Amino acid sequence: MKTSLLALCLMACCCVAFGQELYVNTEPASNMAARSLGIRMENQGFFDPEFKNRTTLEAMYGASGKLMLHGAAYLSDFYQPRQRFEGGSFYAKYRFLSVDDVQRHFRGAVFGKLAGSRNSYAVQELALEGDNSGVQSGLVFTQLLHKLALSASGSYIRGLNSDNASGRITGAKEALGYTLSAGYLLFPKNYRSYDQVNVNLYAELLGKTNPGYGQSYLDAAPAIQFIFNSVCRLDFSYRAPLYNNMLRNSANMYLLRFEYNFFEL
Repeated sequence: MKTSLLALCLMACCCVAFGQELYVNTEPASNMAARSLGIRMENQGFFDPEFKNRTTLEAMYGASGKLMLHGAAYLSDFYQPRQRFEGGSFYAKYRFLSVDDVQRHFRGAVFGKLAGSRNSYAVQELALEGDNSGVQSGLVFTQLLHKLALSASGSYIRGLNSDNASGRITGAKEALGYTLSAGYLLFPKNYRSYDQVNVNLYAELLGKTNPGYGQSYLDAAPAIQFIFNSVCRLDFSYRAPLYNNMLRNSANMYLLRFEYNFFEL
């Protein structure tokens, strides 16, 4: 009993200590604790030309210290007047590199995603969060430097339903994605216990290009995050284009997320 309680406290403390790696719009190279489960409820949307939103229910499992698995289901009214179930996705990330030191570490991971969607191709962005069916693979590297965490990723996306309702191909069937993220631990200034509220600030750059089509974008996505009792987090983010010549839903989009983690399953 004492051993299990100690393990739980250590994992909770680690969650707080590296909270600035829990990016809101991207995934770091680090993984959640082994044999732990996370549940996310997320809502994203935009207000122009009319209000549209998507709700995502996601489950995350730490299969081991190196392997993490995600499963998600999507519901939205992005492509029709009313909310409907759009599809789902499966995501896996494997950490292959760990260089650890006192209050710093460097991590590298490979990730892949498979998504199925009932939506036909309607915009120029290939996205696997309910919009399109497709596959994605990429690399992500994360550097922790005390209270600052930096992360960068690159990925290749292949669309599997790049046609419209008539079956005619209307856009790119492949895309390149790239991100650059920074997270800073704002509070607490000094740790007294693992149940202190954690406040993290984030600045993320999110980009995508459709090779051969001259279509690309780069968004800035600032965010704030609150972590309660080391197991519960609340995220707020808003992304806005720095550059954009791609028809898409993700421009000028808000994000609100609630997540709860269960340790030592």
